[in-house]
Amino acid sequence: MNRYPRNMVGYGANPPHPHWPNRAKVAIQFVLNYEEGGENCVLHGDAASEAFLSDIPGATQWQGQRHWNMESIYEYGARAGFWRLHRLFTSANIPVTIYGVATALARNPNQLAAMQSAGWEIASHGHKWVEHKDMPEAEERAAIKDAIALHTEVVGERPRGWYTGRCSENTVRLVAEEGGFDYISDTYDDDLPYWIEIGARDQLIIPYTLEANDMRFATAPGYTTGEQFFQYLKDAFDVLYAEGHDGAPKMLSIGLHNRLIGRPGKIAGLKRFIDYIQSFENVWTPRRIDIARHWAKHHPHIRHNRPSQMHEAEFVQNYGGIFEHSAWIAIAAHKLELGPAHDTAIGLHNALCRVFRTASYDQRFGVLTAHPDLAGKLAAAKRLTDESTSEQASAGLDALTDAEREAFTLHNAAYVAKHGFPFIIAVRDHTKASIMAAFETRIHNDTETEFETACKQVERIAYFRLKDLLP
Repeated sequence: MNRYPRNMVGYGANPPHPHWPNRAKVAIQFVLNYEEGGENCVLHGDAASEAFLSDIPGATQWQGQRHWNMESIYEYGARAGFWRLHRLFTSANIPVTIYGVATALARNPNQLAAMQSAGWEIASHGHKWVEHKDMPEAEERAAIKDAIALHTEVVGERPRGWYTGRCSENTVRLVAEEGGFDYISDTYDDDLPYWIEIGARDQLIIPYTLEANDMRFATAPGYTTGEQFFQYLKDAFDVLYAEGHDGAPKMLSIGLHNRLIGRPGKIAGLKRFIDYIQSFENVWTPRRIDIARHWAKHHPHIRHNRPSQMHEAEFVQNYGGIFEHSAWIAIAAHKLELGPAHDTAIGLHNALCRVFRTASYDQRFGVLTAHPDLAGKLAAAKRLTDESTSEQASAGLDALTDAEREAFTLHNAAYVAKHGFPFIIAVRDHTKASIMAAFETRIHNDTETEFETACKQVERIAYFRLKDLLP
């Protein structure tokens, strides 16, 4: 099976209404990453110093050496930046989610106590603030286990949320397989939470952000002033608040770091933003765990059979009749590069139509001749497929008068005599009168034109049939 695992469908054009508490038009969630004391450092048993997310331009790792300047910048986050942010959020009565590196939490008990006293959520940010991308799977699984164990030991309870940040391609799966997390945030792909299926587990994903994030003070292109940060957050809020006002509320995640936004010249922009959003009604500022609990209650996951995950026999059993009596189309479609995009009516229709469109003339002609006459002898004898029976009934073709039935019979015979295949039309788009009008118009077309028209109508019929089966 040739399968493409990436999901670029999401909620599509019609995202679910989240029904945020108190009819909120937007949920704004602040994350404070606590990494100070968990970063790369030879004191921590690492081979080199840290080089990521600091105010040192062009920083590189120092192999086998302590980087005094880098260490002191991280220490600023713990010694000064954290407390400035703690005062800001507690005075604004806004709870935050801490992404806490377990070793950093262990080395900062005073800050941990302040987080707990404020009622903040403490989610896991891994065991150490290091790259996971090159870890063998067994090593990463062990690192996740160590993170949970140390977090539980230091915090007093296990983490219910997880965000690695510097993750591998296996991270989300491995964390989900651990089985104890209400949500995982190692994605950046949506404005709403969503579910993924990892084996037998339904895992909630709450996407995070790298752009509404003060890390852009330490990366290029990025922010250089607090005002730029404020303006970006304000613009994001304004767009999402307007969407919420129009009936499509979303979520805005904002990522912060003690050693970055905790500096006086940067935090001014964050203060302005908090003042700004607090001037609006119907704004929810939850912890991420609150979002997770809300989503699980109001939008529980419902599993359904997914075409891209079916074996050929099941796939053909379900979709072999979408093109009338032409299971060969489903057999060929199953061999295409299917993925989550094809688990919807539109997506699977595209795959089936690709096979039909690239088939030979004789093969497509065979599909046309497999279709029954409208209101013909097969219908009268109740020998149509279930799909054709339902479709013809939807246009009232199962309740014709004697005169109407005779007219259809004459038109069918004349059309087949001229073109060699039945008159085909997607009856769900029509009434008896409009079908008869199309009959009287199309019978005068040349056969080449009518062949292409009939093929388009076959595709349209297939789409309606798939809509009965799939989202």
